[in-house]
Amino acid sequence: MNEIVITQINLEDISNIVRDELQKFFADQQENTQSDELGGIDLAMKLTGLAKSTIYCLCSSREIPHSKRGKLLYFSRNELNEWLKSGKRKTQAEISIEAGNFGKNK
Repeated sequence: MNEIVITQINLEDISNIVRDELQKFFADQQENTQSDELGGIDLAMKLTGLAKSTIYCLCSSREIPHSKRGKLLYFSRNELNEWLKSGKRKTQAEISIEAGNFGKNK
């Protein structure tokens, strides 16, 4: 078992070390969230779990967010994630709450 023994370190040094590590961590997190991966049909298939023919059909009817350059389709990871989230269906509990609130407002 590896043990680390720290001696003769004051509170200010510990505070500086922790602060530096947290700044590095949050900087990495921010870089990861700001980068928007662009990809082709394979990215769309991976994110949505849909078949290639289904994605082509959705693109043709302009139901899925995409860009087109010439014959190639491009997809944005962020746009696809937002599109997937927008299709969320309400649970039975959420519908019941809305129904109860509707009656109160009338």
